[in-house]
Amino acid sequence: MHIQLGQIPTIIVSSPELASQILKTHDHVFCNRPSTPAFLKFTYGGLDIAASKHGDHWRQLRKFCMLELFSKKRVQSFKKVREDEVHVLIQSIRHSCSQDENQLVNLSEMLLCMSNNITGRQTFGKRFSKEGECNRSELHDLMRETLEMVGELSIGDFFPSLQYLINVVTGFHGKLERSFKKVDELWEKEIERHCLHLSSTDDHEHEEEREENFLDVLLKLHKDSTDNLGFSFTKDHVKAILGDMFFAGTETTAATLEWALSELMRNPRVMKKVKDEVQRVTGIKEKVEERDVQGMGYLKLVINETLRLHPLGPLLIPRESVKECMIDGYDIPPTTRAFVNAWAIMRDPNLWEDPEIFFPERFEGSAINYKGRHFQFIPFGSGLRMCPGWPLSIANINIALANLLYFFNWKLPEGKSEIDVDMTESFGISVHKKLPLILMATST
Repeated sequence: MHIQLGQIPTIIVSSPELASQILKTHDHVFCNRPSTPAFLKFTYGGLDIAASKHGDHWRQLRKFCMLELFSKKRVQSFKKVREDEVHVLIQSIRHSCSQDENQLVNLSEMLLCMSNNITGRQTFGKRFSKEGECNRSELHDLMRETLEMVGELSIGDFFPSLQYLINVVTGFHGKLERSFKKVDELWEKEIERHCLHLSSTDDHEHEEEREENFLDVLLKLHKDSTDNLGFSFTKDHVKAILGDMFFAGTETTAATLEWALSELMRNPRVMKKVKDEVQRVTGIKEKVEERDVQGMGYLKLVINETLRLHPLGPLLIPRESVKECMIDGYDIPPTTRAFVNAWAIMRDPNLWEDPEIFFPERFEGSAINYKGRHFQFIPFGSGLRMCPGWPLSIANINIALANLLYFFNWKLPEGKSEIDVDMTESFGISVHKKLPLILMATST
């Protein structure tokens, strides 16, 4: 479908065949990201992986990130972080319910806090909640505000020649500047704290015991970038990539877990089946470990089905063409903005039987996965601009969901039934539940 959004020629594709043309056949043509004010502001002029223009600079950045930040070895190195923070989550839920078995648990809030702390330790080497707690931190509201700003459709985005004027008149410019100032101050504070931490005598003495985090890796590259990348990797590069890591990483984990548990509460058959598997595979232990999760095939089907029905980006982050090409017999001019409607594709009745039903078994024995090669199932995108951090997100989701199902029986509040679970969506750069998931938990 072609539409003219202001001064921007735009196409929206809603089939796997056309998605394949955008993301695979003409991947080298649709290899740029649109330069919206919010996207550019929070990425320091497009210095991160997501917003950087395609070219040698982007290729070097992506290669570095794939080898140093999202490699299998790096994901595995954060195993203890994931298990520690999931344990804190479990203990926090237990504490909330210890006084009253009818105590309601705001799972949405707790999942976001857990995800904040996992991502905080992976990114900065610190958690943002108080030690041993899983509660709201200073970053909670800032993260939501930032994601809403980046995901907000501003009228000025579609009229580049009048963009600044429109954004000033509508108040978007001032709101963006205030939000960016808070984020920039956070990055400055964490970089300064990190540099002081690394320069202290004690830290050098215990360097081997310390978890290397993303900021460690980025600051090393900042120091030696000319030799390693062939261009100067500035502090603004560091900040831009920190934003990718922290905000995107936190939201993906928390929202997917929230949707998964919401669907399980609406589908008791699936809940029983996946809980039985988790209990059987784990046995009697103090916690579910990542090696246990490897044997939980049905749990992984549940996560696949959650990602199918509730992709974090219903419209994949848009691409922009760098030159003319032909799609499905139509000439597409340069600088055309392309949206892939992943939500529509993954609910298409021509591709999925009973697509609105939560049925994890549809993936059983199927080769279809989320790694970008099957265009009927692309929750993380595909091609050159596919989300590089998906292995980290999946690892976080797997271990958290397994433990939540192992330790607790979950019930809806008194007087509520499966059909009362609200599934209204709230839109931003990602989609999460509009109303929080409130449940009752009892120990298994």
